[in-house]
Amino acid sequence: MTFKAAVIQAGAVPFDIEASLAKAEVLIAEAGAQGCRLAVFPEAYISAYPKEQSYEISVGVRTDAGREEFRRYVDSAIEIPGAETERLGQAAAAAGLYLVMGVIEREAGTLYCTVVFFGPDGTLLGKHRKLMPTGAERLVWGFGDGSTMPTFDTDIGNLGAVICWENYMPMMRMAMYGQGINLYCAPTADDRDSWQATMKHIALEGRTFVFSSCQVLWEKDFPEDYAFTRTDPDRIMMRGGSVILDPLGNVLAGPLFDEEGILVAEIDLDAVTRGKLDFDAAGHYARPDVFELRVNTTPRAPVTYTKAEG
Repeated sequence: MTFKAAVIQAGAVPFDIEASLAKAEVLIAEAGAQGCRLAVFPEAYISAYPKEQSYEISVGVRTDAGREEFRRYVDSAIEIPGAETERLGQAAAAAGLYLVMGVIEREAGTLYCTVVFFGPDGTLLGKHRKLMPTGAERLVWGFGDGSTMPTFDTDIGNLGAVICWENYMPMMRMAMYGQGINLYCAPTADDRDSWQATMKHIALEGRTFVFSSCQVLWEKDFPEDYAFTRTDPDRIMMRGGSVILDPLGNVLAGPLFDEEGILVAEIDLDAVTRGKLDFDAAGHYARPDVFELRVNTTPRAPVTYTKAEG
């Protein structure tokens, strides 16, 4: 089967949930109007990737100002499910497409970098929490676990997501290949040239279509009181690099840099099968007699109560 898919390269409205949602609704509608059955948004689109923010943390040191920056970030995160996911589901249904959206999720007092999935009827299919925040992201994001590493067997293919530098975790990739993923979404904040090589490698390794989406952000997009070193309002802080690749690593659309846009490509799922003639990472190339991967899918419970015996 063939269908159209879109990667949305756009910047959020940092720390403004309503404005970020409204912008997303317009972009989702545009992808639907182009006949797309799938739309993939960047990492942390709702409502902020806190680029260059330090939260004034150093080893053994926290400050009141840094705590206030964290409070603002928490207030711009969403709960899943919640009113915001309901709106996103409605937008997906109106456009008639599968939606993959990067969000900052709030649960209790912890934030998670999360991807949420919606069906074309607006159903919230599920979520994936980033397993390993990278570098200073660990200052403000919690760690996901094996209970949110799903793929979804849909009428357009087996859909899943791996966020940013999770894509450098070999066992994470293998866990996704083992689930039969063929619509591999890679929301990211990595806008470096080297990211393109990573996406091409994954397309070839997984014999999967790859949809990578990154934000485009300028210094002027952040609130005036955002705590970072300002140099020029027109300084680009995240330059995009969104791209769509086929299962043999061929670029179907992009990469797009330094501007917002919607990348659209025609997806032929039969290309996945053709690609596996000579390589199948979770099949004839897996060598389970030599290698074995076990995935713990048990959710981490913060508190467990055990009834005493006797």
